[in-house]
Amino acid sequence: MTETPLPVNDLRELRQDLSQRDALKIADELARREPANRAKVFRLLSKEQALAVFLLLDAAHQEELLGGLRDEQVRRLVEELDPDDRARLFDEMPATVVRKLLAGLSPRERHLTAMLLGYPEESAGRIMSPKFVRLVPTMTATEALARVRRRGEEAETIYALPVTDDELRLVGIVELRDLILLEPERTVAEIMRTDTHAVRVDEDQEKVARLIQALDVLALPVVDSEGRLVGMVTVDDAMDVLRDEQEEDLARTGAAEPLGRPYFSASIFDLARSRALWLLMLSVAAILTVNVLSAFEPVLETVVTLALFIPLLIGTGGNAGAQSATTVVRSMAVNEIRAGDILRVVLREGRVGLLLGAMLGVLSLTPVWLFGGPELALVISLTLVTVCTLASLVGSLMPLLARQVGVDPAVVSAPFVTTIVDATGLLVYFLIARAVLGI
Repeated sequence: MTETPLPVNDLRELRQDLSQRDALKIADELARREPANRAKVFRLLSKEQALAVFLLLDAAHQEELLGGLRDEQVRRLVEELDPDDRARLFDEMPATVVRKLLAGLSPRERHLTAMLLGYPEESAGRIMSPKFVRLVPTMTATEALARVRRRGEEAETIYALPVTDDELRLVGIVELRDLILLEPERTVAEIMRTDTHAVRVDEDQEKVARLIQALDVLALPVVDSEGRLVGMVTVDDAMDVLRDEQEEDLARTGAAEPLGRPYFSASIFDLARSRALWLLMLSVAAILTVNVLSAFEPVLETVVTLALFIPLLIGTGGNAGAQSATTVVRSMAVNEIRAGDILRVVLREGRVGLLLGAMLGVLSLTPVWLFGGPELALVISLTLVTVCTLASLVGSLMPLLARQVGVDPAVVSAPFVTTIVDATGLLVYFLIARAVLGI
């Protein structure tokens, strides 16, 4: 059922309508409004509603919204954020504004936020929560639960409880469910898992998010170079990372740079800039296709009918290459394909391309025969087989080679593969035509 939009002009009606909506619906509505109008609506929310809505907004929308609020309200909202969410918000802001906001925080929140900002971007340290409930192995269930009750309110998660020694070195982890079910006088050491996974504070955040997904856990401990516990990465933060990485890959596979902010928060200039460089690069690469057509112009003049099938052949080849590239990039992202699998993957995709090309070649044989004769049908069928095989090989190989040289595989996926296959497909087409037709 479609949600009725918020009223625009009548403030009394708007305030009444806001009081009847939950935070998620209000946040969704605010995200679709212009920044100036967004602040106007936000100021009508109650104190409790305002905080709940603010926490649900994207960091880019939070940053825009803060620009339209009073300093006192800004300080209160920023203070209420968890340190990792605050660090993500500060990444969207100019350094001068960040310094001002940091100065307005309480000493503890300022220290925790500055600590996170000191870690490299896109590292586990940048997205971890430094607020957690720590247990020690010798605690009884009664003592451990008392600590959870005492310190759990400010922790981001209490469902996964790290266990450390006296020097804060991680020795295990306990799930809250197991702790609750443990007999009061038994110790944490009896139920803690010692085979728990932990990540280094400088580990890439996407790898950490994938690990949380693979292990199907609610949180993962983060340790420093000496194995001391410094924070926890929770599943909700992992989901945010995977969402951002997916958006980045989708943008690049579609020949655009990631916007880094919601669509309606990006200006027309930002949208154009994210696509312009790619269009220029692909236009330059397309010159290869023009050169191939120019080189085989005599062949086209001799058999004009060949020109009719050019869109079919290069389109099919480009699509086959894009399918292969997309499949490989996705499998690389979830770690199903690794660095040592290049030969195995290329041979596998080559066979897939050969099978697809043979199928299309057989299907096209009869209609092309009826249209242009047996020789033209043979040319088209052989070209489809060759082009599909070649396209699948190129589409699988380019992302793998890109990773080897440190380039994001998504950058060289579908658009570049399609452009290269267009030129090579035409070359194959004309060479086969010249051989079969004797031109």
